[in-house]
This record gives sequence, structure tokens and C-alpha cells, in this order.
Amino acid sequence: MTAADARQGRSHIGPFLAREWRAWPRQLRGAWRQSLQFRTIVITIALTTVALLGAGIYTSVSIGNDLFHSRLNQVLADSNQAAQAAQTIFDASDSTSETSVSTLLNSAQSKITSSSSSRLIAILTAPGNDQGTTSFLPFASPALNAKGLISDSLKGQVTGGDGTQTQYWQSVALPNSTGGTDPGIIVGTPLTIPSAGQYQLYLGYNLADAGQTLSFVQQTLWIAGLLLTLLIAVVAWVIVRLVIEPIRITAETSEQLAAGRLEVRIPEKGDDILATLARSFNGMADSMQGQITQLAELSQLQQRFVSDVSHELRTPLTTIRLAGDMLYDQRDTFEPAIGRTAELLHTQTVRFEMLLGDLLEISRFDAGSADLNVESTNLVRLAEDAVDQMQPLAASAGSEIRVFAPGGYVEVELDASRIRRILTNLLGNAIEHGEGRPIVVSVDSNVSSIAVAVRDYGIGMSPDEAERVFERFWRADPSRKRTIGGTGLGLAISLEDAALHRGALEVWSESGAGSCFRLTLPRIHGHSAGTSPLPLPPEDAGQPYGEIQ
Repeated sequence: MTAADARQGRSHIGPFLAREWRAWPRQLRGAWRQSLQFRTIVITIALTTVALLGAGIYTSVSIGNDLFHSRLNQVLADSNQAAQAAQTIFDASDSTSETSVSTLLNSAQSKITSSSSSRLIAILTAPGNDQGTTSFLPFASPALNAKGLISDSLKGQVTGGDGTQTQYWQSVALPNSTGGTDPGIIVGTPLTIPSAGQYQLYLGYNLADAGQTLSFVQQTLWIAGLLLTLLIAVVAWVIVRLVIEPIRITAETSEQLAAGRLEVRIPEKGDDILATLARSFNGMADSMQGQITQLAELSQLQQRFVSDVSHELRTPLTTIRLAGDMLYDQRDTFEPAIGRTAELLHTQTVRFEMLLGDLLEISRFDAGSADLNVESTNLVRLAEDAVDQMQPLAASAGSEIRVFAPGGYVEVELDASRIRRILTNLLGNAIEHGEGRPIVVSVDSNVSSIAVAVRDYGIGMSPDEAERVFERFWRADPSRKRTIGGTGLGLAISLEDAALHRGALEVWSESGAGSCFRLTLPRIHGHSAGTSPLPLPPEDAGQPYGEIQ
């Protein structure tokens, strides 16, 4: 591989890794929403981390404070012992000359060194000390000579003591051999040299060993907390898996049952509560499967009964229709009462024949055997044909049918007979309930759908009635007289016809403002209907009929 190939490979890997990193937040959000196991483990780890962090901080602070105070007590005892030893030497001496005082001071320094664990020693003149004719230069260990190491505040406390306290201390940062600093304590104690006046003893103690101990304890706490968190995470994963796995299996089984696979069941293991849940679920599934099977058999028997009855009635109905037509044709030669009876027989026979046809069609839909006879046609032409067919009936009812077609002139593949039946049913309902007012048929199309709407300005329906308008044999006003003589199945069949085309038949209605039925069909056969090009509710939905005219 050449260097150019390697660079090209890295140039491809870099964006890929970047895309992978950017995808992580989305994947984590998806896992949080979808996985109960992931969510439970994350919450357990988070709460455990917070609890261990709080316990670790508290333990670390407590141990640190305990180490400091323990070391402080040792330092104060050690310093007090050294100060008392030095003061004993000073009290026992009567030296007055500068040479003898220096010798005395050297003896005290040696005694302090032997009595104390500290090698950081300073003996300084107290501020305001009147030494008279005898004086000597104070001395201090090199490590305590740093400017500001022995603060003026500490010197003031040692100088201005009220006698109840002989030791004063402060925390400092002592320089070490590596050029850094170590934590330390400086303890100050007042001393009195009879022949030289007031002096101050300062001893420095390095606390690096306590700091190392605290660091070791903190490191141990962090490692133990991390291991404990990982252990709890593993335990939580195992426990959650034991609990979640049966629930996951139950959920998957429920989805399969909902999808129609009624034979699936949950494995039953053990005698615990989860096994009881599995047995109860399986029992419910068995009962549901039995009921669904029974209902399916009853539905098939009902469909077969309706189909068989409809077919069996065809033959006697044909005979009755022939006899009725003969009587109807000769009605003018009969007496008026008999002639009226012949007319009623003819009308009801025709309606009975229509009802049988609708029942057969409904049984085909229920059995799933209805299919489409697709052909290329024009929806505007179908609408005009339906209007022409219903025009005499509309004229007798006093309604004018207007066709408004800004679009929809494209050729589309659909079952022309079924669409024509839908339009005829919609126009018949509009004439039936239009109160003699105009009826508007609108046709339009867009890139994905083609639609036709039938709008009347009659009595309309309430929202509850509009929800039930497609139910079989349902009538909004049972007391209202039928003028067309429908079977009560027209809109139910129209809804099935629309669904068979993968379209939609919808209704808007308002009491006193009329109704609008909209049929939306896909422009491409086999696709689902998209957004309808015609609005529903219609644009004139909120206007009074007088303004619409």
C-alpha cells in the first residue's frame, strides 16, 4: 500500500468515525425509550454512583479530618515537650553575658532537638523585647527562613497570649526537596530567658506522611467504589434480565397474537409468579383463540347463510317479478283498487330485488371476495354520467345539480361501475335530504389523488349522526319518508367500494347547513390516496344558505 492509499484510507475512516460518534446520542435515546432493561440498568448505575460518591466523599473528609486532628495532637504534645525542656534550661541558668547566653541558647537548641521529632526550629526575639546590654542574633532552620512562612498573625498570637494558652499553630505549605511544597504545621510557644527577655519558639512539622496516607485511602475508596459500581451493574443486569426476559417474551407473544398468530404461547417454567403469569396468559390466549375461532365460524356461517338465501330467493323473485310486471302492464284494465295493488307489488318487488343485490354485495365484502374490474376512465365523465342519470329524480324534487370541475380530467385506472354506484348513492342521498335546494358536484385532482365531492344544502346531520351515517341499515330520521326507495346499504357499500380502491369516503355535515360527502382516490392504481385536492369541510361550510346563493 502506498502512502497516498494510506492517506486516502484515513480520509475515508475519519468521516465514518465522525458519523458513528454523532449517531451515538440518537442510538442512546432510542435505547432509553425502547429498552426497559437498558433504562433500569442505567438508573441503577446512576443511583449507585451517586450513593457511592456521597459515601466516598463523606468517608474521605472524615478520615482526612481525623488524620489531621490526630497528627495535630501529636504535634502539639511534641512541641509542648520541647518547649518545656528548653524553658527548664533557661530557668535553671543565671547567665548574664552575651557569650554565656549564646552558650545557653545552643544548649536549649540541642535539648529541643533531642526532645522533639521536628528538625525545623526557630527561636526569635519577641516583638518589643528590651534586651538591655545583653543581646544575640535569633536563629532559624533554613526551611523556616522563607519570607512569610511564619506569619505576622501567628507571631502576634504568640506575643499577645493571655496566659491561658501557651501554644499557637497555623497550617502552612513547607518547601520540599523537589521544589514543591508539603502540607505542614508551625507551632509557636513563648519562652522567657531571665537574662535576655522574651523569645518565641517555633517548631515546624511536615505532614506529608499524613497526606500520603489520605491519598492512599482516597485512591482505595475510588477503586473500591468503581469495582462496587461495576459489580452492582453486573448484578443489576443479571437480575433485570431474569425479570425482564419473561416480560419481553410476553410482549413479543402479544404482538404475534395481535398479528393473527393465535397458536403462539409463552413457555411455562417453574412455579414462581412469572410462571403463574405465563400460565394465566396462555389460558387467556386459549380462551381468546377459541372465541375468535367460534366467531369466525359464526361469521362464515352468517355470510354463507346470507349468500345462500340471496341466491335461493333469486328464482322465486324472478317468477314474482315476471308475474308482477304482467300485472303492472295490465293495471289500466283493472279496477282502481286492484290497479293500485299491482303498482305497489311492482314497486316493492323492484326494491326487494335491489335489496337482494346489495345483500349479495355486502356478503362478498364480508367474505373478502370482492375484486375490482379496473379500466382507464375519466372521473369527470363518470360524475357527469351519474348526474345525467339522477337528473330526472332531482328535477322532481326541485333540486338543481351543478357540476364544478376545475380538474380531474386525467385518465385514471379504476372500477367505473363501482365509482358510478358511489356517485349515484351520494347524489340520491343529496336529493333525498336536500330540501329542493341546489346540489354541487365538485371534481379536482393533484399530483397524487383525484377527488369528487357532493354538496347539498339540506337538513344536514348532527355530529353523532354523521359518525353513524356509514352503518348498515342506519337512518338519521326513521320517521322521514323515503322518496327514492333505497335499501339502507348504499353508503355502507360505497365505503367498501372506496376502501377497495385504497381511497377514502368522508363526510362533513351540520344540522341546518347541509352535508358534503368527499370521495378521494389515488391517481395511480395500487397506491394509497394522498392529500385530497378538495377541502373538507367545504369552503362555504360557515356561510348561511342565503349568502351562498
